[in-house]
Amino acid sequence: MRAAYLKEEHDILRKALRKFLEKEAYPYFEDWEADEQIPRSFWRKLGEQGYLCPWLSEEYSGFDADFGYSVVINEELEKVGTGLIGVGLHNDIVVPYLYHYGTEAQKKKWLPKCASGEIITAIAMTEPGAGSDLANIKTNAQLSGDHYVVNGEKTFITNGIQADLIVVVCRTSLDADPAHRGISLLLVERGTAGFSRGKKLRKVGLHSQDTAELIFEDAKIPKENILGEEGKGFYYLMEHLQQERLIVAIGGIAASERMLEITIDYVKNRKAFGQSIASFQNTQFKLAELQTEVEMGRTFLDRTIELHMNGGDVVKEAAMAKWWITDLVKKVASTCMHLHGGYGYMEEYEIARRFRDAPVTAIYAGSNEIMKSIIAKKMGLM
Repeated sequence: MRAAYLKEEHDILRKALRKFLEKEAYPYFEDWEADEQIPRSFWRKLGEQGYLCPWLSEEYSGFDADFGYSVVINEELEKVGTGLIGVGLHNDIVVPYLYHYGTEAQKKKWLPKCASGEIITAIAMTEPGAGSDLANIKTNAQLSGDHYVVNGEKTFITNGIQADLIVVVCRTSLDADPAHRGISLLLVERGTAGFSRGKKLRKVGLHSQDTAELIFEDAKIPKENILGEEGKGFYYLMEHLQQERLIVAIGGIAASERMLEITIDYVKNRKAFGQSIASFQNTQFKLAELQTEVEMGRTFLDRTIELHMNGGDVVKEAAMAKWWITDLVKKVASTCMHLHGGYGYMEEYEIARRFRDAPVTAIYAGSNEIMKSIIAKKMGLM
């Protein structure tokens, strides 16, 4: 079923983006996986074509596009590979913080370059000792004259190696009660004294997505780089995490559809015992079950996206979509790899990469256990 929020302009965008990716991404993606990094040249090409932050207003080099553009862009990038998740993070997770809470000076300085691809962004929340429990982060920033002095470590940071501008979640008050009232957001630029990057982290999947540790040792951040109001960082995060979870769900459903597509093609052409694997009832039932679940997930997700686009509160629905769809991604990946037989375990087959990339979707943007806690709270059970 076609989503109601998709119009003719979204179809035009999808067609143009697919043509662009067929030329600029698909032929090189396996090389990017081997290099463990998406080249900056690709980011610049995305920017030149208007595929970075198109929702920005024209004064900041955007097109005032609606969230439907973000949906299409994230779906088409996911079809290339989940390792391109860093583009969606830049477009629809990090840059919105700057747009909504930044000063006019901050926005004029950085937003046009975010749209052009000159600046790659990241957000640094997770620490070695704090993941989903953001209220207990240890990275601290103490105001000293005209700058903050930041100390601490962050880990598992998407775009961590290449990022030029990082939204760092830190504690600006050690005495705040409750603790989350002491959390603020600081904008940290590449080259800041006292800021360094640790090793590029090697992962089970998402090989082309650069992920890193960030280290702050008496890093001096100008006080004008505070994002929004001091002490309001936790509230800003809570307000925008629902869109982050939608982005993960959008990628998850697109990945599931892609895995079904390549598996259906494979079982139709693979022969066993003198007939195609697709002719076996077990194969038919397995794929029929997955197709049903994927279409159910797509329908719920589209309804949630439409509500989000209309300004509705989708905290519960975004948590539901993120949890259910990312669990489904793992199920689809496992079943489809199995239906490929031994070939599914071979790196030259796309399903092997998809199988490696699937599990982490249930962990980032808040683990699925956290999603269930959010749902339970919205149900009045907590």
